[in-house]
Amino acid sequence: MDMQQNGKLRVLLAEDEPFLGKIVKESLESRDFEVLWVQDGLKAYSAFRTFDPAICIFDVMMPTKDGFTLTEDIRRVNGRVPIIFLTAKSLTEDVVKGFELGGNDYLKKPFSMEELIVRMKALLNRAARHREDEPDGQFAIGSYRFNSTLQELALGDEVTKLSFRESALLKMLMEHKNQVLDRKMALHYLWGADSFFNARSMDVFITKLRKHLSKDSSIAIVNIRGIGYKLMIDDQA
Repeated sequence: MDMQQNGKLRVLLAEDEPFLGKIVKESLESRDFEVLWVQDGLKAYSAFRTFDPAICIFDVMMPTKDGFTLTEDIRRVNGRVPIIFLTAKSLTEDVVKGFELGGNDYLKKPFSMEELIVRMKALLNRAARHREDEPDGQFAIGSYRFNSTLQELALGDEVTKLSFRESALLKMLMEHKNQVLDRKMALHYLWGADSFFNARSMDVFITKLRKHLSKDSSIAIVNIRGIGYKLMIDDQA
């Protein structure tokens, strides 16, 4: 399906506050987006299947299905569409959880429409680059086989399903194999900014990837303090 119709990019907005939803919808439409606005997570998931949006904007706290659960469901069928959370929450664990489930960015209420537009355009541009430049998604990591498209890491017959964020970070590390992956560059590329919350979130995913790859002693993800990370693979091991 086409994520663009009549030259307009499609936006799926899930927001249960009528006033805020109306303001966001009208503001985006005035900037030439096509917006489908629904007021609960269950309707949003149904709409996602038929509307085929280029980007999603989800409130975290919604009736019937919250934004985190909605994102988790969507990532089972689509690992690419950018998702922005609108949230009144700002605790580190909430932000990390949102990124872990596959969210790409978040805005804390109240927010300006100008900031939302800037973040949307950054994610849409990044998604377009991924579509143009992405290789076939198959990588050999020591004894492991990594399929970034399917978000799967396999060792022999044992297959581990990675989260969207785990897969995206591992793919970037592989593209810089045995080289330093600059921390700030990775944060901007995968999270959109190098904020404290985003940096904490990336640390969580690095720890998870180390655990996933721990059965092959020739593989190590090394922290280069103050600079970034290096995925090291000893091909002689």
